[in-house]
Amino acid sequence: MDNAAVTTAVTDTDTAAEPPVDAEILRERALATLVTARDRTTLLTSCVEGPDLTAQVSPLMSPLVWDLAHIGNQEEQWLLRAVAGHEAIRPEMDSLYDAFEHPRAERPGLPLLPPDEARRYAADVRGRALDVLASTAFHGRRLTEAGFAFGMIAQHEQQHDETMLITHQLRKGPPALTAPDPEPVPLFTGPTEVLVPGGPFVMGTSTEPWALDNERPAHRREVAPFHLDTTPVTNGAYQAFIDDGGYDDPRWWAPEGWDHIRRHSVTAPLFWRRDGGQWLRRRFGVTEVVPADEPVVHVCWYEADAYARWAGRRLPTEAEWEKAARYDPAGDRAMRYPWGDADPGPEHANLGQRHLRPAPAGSYPAGESPLGVRQLIGDVWEWTSSDFAPYPGFRAFPYKEYSEVFFGPDHKVLRGGSFAVDAVACRGTFRNWDYPIRRQIFSGFRTARSAEGC
Repeated sequence: MDNAAVTTAVTDTDTAAEPPVDAEILRERALATLVTARDRTTLLTSCVEGPDLTAQVSPLMSPLVWDLAHIGNQEEQWLLRAVAGHEAIRPEMDSLYDAFEHPRAERPGLPLLPPDEARRYAADVRGRALDVLASTAFHGRRLTEAGFAFGMIAQHEQQHDETMLITHQLRKGPPALTAPDPEPVPLFTGPTEVLVPGGPFVMGTSTEPWALDNERPAHRREVAPFHLDTTPVTNGAYQAFIDDGGYDDPRWWAPEGWDHIRRHSVTAPLFWRRDGGQWLRRRFGVTEVVPADEPVVHVCWYEADAYARWAGRRLPTEAEWEKAARYDPAGDRAMRYPWGDADPGPEHANLGQRHLRPAPAGSYPAGESPLGVRQLIGDVWEWTSSDFAPYPGFRAFPYKEYSEVFFGPDHKVLRGGSFAVDAVACRGTFRNWDYPIRRQIFSGFRTARSAEGC
């Protein structure tokens, strides 16, 4: 359980129910999200050729061509078979592209579809899936209620698109992707932290139609008052930790983290290297000076935790993070996003691979929470102190392997999304998780401190 947090179950009547949505509006939304995801998949798999599609750039990642065919296979299993009742197009694909049966390190040795055949398979499935979408009723079955299955598949594809973008970052060689930089903003001079009031709030959701099982159900959570960084920790602030010998002082590190960085000679965020008196980083094939005002990225949980201890602070719990992101004190209610209930727009957050880097700290004032916290959505995934655990009343749906098998102390929760996350796979309730040693992901953090006496 999170530190200083208690929970009680909440029924659907405790949260505002979404009004009924016209079936054609749902169909248009599902179509738009599926098309957006496929356009991104096409970009990520067409900007490189031959060996770059079939090679494994790291044992932590799949070959890009595996992700491409896996996306098609999941879409076939859920939309063509589970929703429409069709027979399997190629039954042997299920085992070949089963993520649990074949760990990533083993996938290059499998008889994978070559790139052109993988593209044809994914396109064939998509054409049939759009026919299913055109005729599916969005009521009467939990799997299709409010278009859930189509939203789930769009989210799944976008999650693999983020994974493929990580592969591009790990890949050596000249740049294959381009995108404009975020708009420059004046140096942020606002308060460094905000006070989040103590008391109850509604965490999770029972009404968001495309929310995944680990986000459910809504329940009351209570946290003590605490202070939270207004923006994510920046590269400049993190460099101060390095310069002060942070990686050489075991006082700041959890024992497992100290052992990990010693064994693997970790001395800075992934992709950083020192060049004389400055730090450089490699970002999607480009070497550049580390920008001091951007949120730090590619740090593992142990590094985030060590920095927080060095700074005399701590990582926020998952419950604290969500209260800061969703709680509206004026209305005493939980919102969908920090800025309200409206879907994310480009003025709110850095999402969707629109840029290939985090925006400077203090960007997106339109996305600020009522409490004054910025960039809670987008830019970098934010590590929390919490283990990945089910909410009270959790029920796996539609399959245990999405969330349930990962619950426990081995995985730490990340919240908020990154510049690599599409809006369909990022909500105020969305939960991500990973091992505390992971650094190739687009992960950063912000810190907190308890508000004693408040």
